[in-house]
Amino acid sequence: MGNMCSLLSRPAMARLPTGSPREMIETVSEQLGCSATSREVAAHLDLHDDLQHLRQEFLVPTVADLPPSDLTLRDGSEECIYFVGNSLGLQPKNTKKYIDEELEKWAKTGAHGHVMGSRPWAWAENNLEALMANIVGAKPEEVALMNGLTVNLHLLMLAFYKPTAKRHKILLEDRAFPSDHYAVKSQIQLRGFEPSKSSIFLKPRQGEDTLRTEDILSKIEQEGASIAVVMLSGVQYYTGQLFDMEAITRAGHAQGCYVAFDCAHAVGNVELQLHDWGVDFACWCTYKYMNSGAGGLAGAYVHEKHTDTVKPALLGWWGHNLKTRFQMTNVMDLQPGVKGYRLSNQPILLVCPLQASLEIFNKTTMTDLRRKSVLLTGYLEYLLQYHYSRDEADPGKPYVRVITPSDPAQRGCQLSLSFSVPIRAVFKELEKRGVACDMREPDILRIAPVPLYNSFTDVHLFISILESVLSAHA
Repeated sequence: MGNMCSLLSRPAMARLPTGSPREMIETVSEQLGCSATSREVAAHLDLHDDLQHLRQEFLVPTVADLPPSDLTLRDGSEECIYFVGNSLGLQPKNTKKYIDEELEKWAKTGAHGHVMGSRPWAWAENNLEALMANIVGAKPEEVALMNGLTVNLHLLMLAFYKPTAKRHKILLEDRAFPSDHYAVKSQIQLRGFEPSKSSIFLKPRQGEDTLRTEDILSKIEQEGASIAVVMLSGVQYYTGQLFDMEAITRAGHAQGCYVAFDCAHAVGNVELQLHDWGVDFACWCTYKYMNSGAGGLAGAYVHEKHTDTVKPALLGWWGHNLKTRFQMTNVMDLQPGVKGYRLSNQPILLVCPLQASLEIFNKTTMTDLRRKSVLLTGYLEYLLQYHYSRDEADPGKPYVRVITPSDPAQRGCQLSLSFSVPIRAVFKELEKRGVACDMREPDILRIAPVPLYNSFTDVHLFISILESVLSAHA
């Protein structure tokens, strides 16, 4: 995996060089006097990582913890390589502490817990919304924590999707997450329209894996008069492509459309400025990059410009003004904006893990996380290209193709990899060696080094393990 060099025998650099990930990696290797693929480069990058301490805030499974690890292939006491934060983030260490506190409060005080303690159940989620707003680039009053992602998507679309004979279509990507497709289809049918006639699906050009921004904008311009809602992902779950949300929003508004984003794979992954971009509404889950646990409390956003013009179609008592909520008058005193979309009180046991995660995010900034992420994923891409690019001189050699855009501005931390060999065999062998990643049919492996808790050494070790797997297969 490259020449070795002694990191300790050389003076540490005061700071990392600047430039593209490739330029930074090659500059470091040149200064260290070793190959860019050397393990010492990873060690050096970790040494100068100002965010490395955040890993200590999480519980990282060991190789022995993860099924179906084969302990004859790797030491079971080592920490696993966890590259599946795009599916489920690691558990923050304070999660259990906070949940135990609420269980203890319930046991000892019963119903008094609604108004007692550091997180009174009657408004506990309200205390977290400012932290969440920082991550999505919104004002606290534009963000609500409630329900699950698809529930929130339905609630928001019931309010914003008001189709007419002329403007009734919804634009989404052809390979949007299934739940988005189901929600869009059912919303169209609910309003008495035909999904095949009221849906517009964006597809990549022939022979390409991802959508071009100019093609998205062109489609909006062509079909804009008939589009009611532009509904896209922030980051595409399958390809890992980060869409230009600002440009898409501007284009949609120019045509009189509402513009919305499913930010499930964007929140906590890339820098968002939902308010400044003028996005009309958005929703997201929090169990991926936000580390709130499976089925965690989801988030919703509605721009403040719609506070007086777009109202929730469905009402529940949790959308009632907190100051008068418990007077039980049966006369709705609706909270303004997105807060009025709440239906029911939030499960306190779901508030706890989200609080634990948001507190970790609050120790840094999305700008700093993004800076590390660009280099971390760029390092992964560099090593993949170095070792596993297609070799025309050796057609039998396994190779890996990255379908995620190579431009860091068009991707988050995830790389989606296509293999020249059967993907299921590769996936199983990686799992045996303590690598947690994600396989998507027919031939994609999703690898997501998360800047909050993954290291450059994780990336280098992953490449070493992948080499053993592909060599064995060959």
